[in-house]
Amino acid sequence: METKREAKLLRIFISNTDKFRYSPLYEVIVFAAKRYGMAGATVLKGVMGYGTSSKVRSMKFWEVTEKMPLVIEIIDEAQKVENFAETIMPYFDKLKTGCVMTIEKANILLYKTGKKH
Repeated sequence: METKREAKLLRIFISNTDKFRYSPLYEVIVFAAKRYGMAGATVLKGVMGYGTSSKVRSMKFWEVTEKMPLVIEIIDEAQKVENFAETIMPYFDKLKTGCVMTIEKANILLYKTGKKH
């Protein structure tokens, strides 16, 4: 991907306990993004949040909570992001919990590849 170029950011809000078949949904999505050739994907773990259920989940140092919010961010060229979002839409068909998916404009300021170790 070239630098200083308009791209799109796909952002998916789910829970760490969400599954696709028997695998964590966030892993399924990241590996799908890799296979699809997306420029990058990151899973961010939330320390506090609530979603469609309106139940607040938080992680405090004295608590161990099982269910926590996650955000998956995937960035690439606009058309590629939109196509990928359509490709993964069936992953959410049987999901029993709430989720949110957004696509936003992004401007790539720097895209520097690293060396493989």
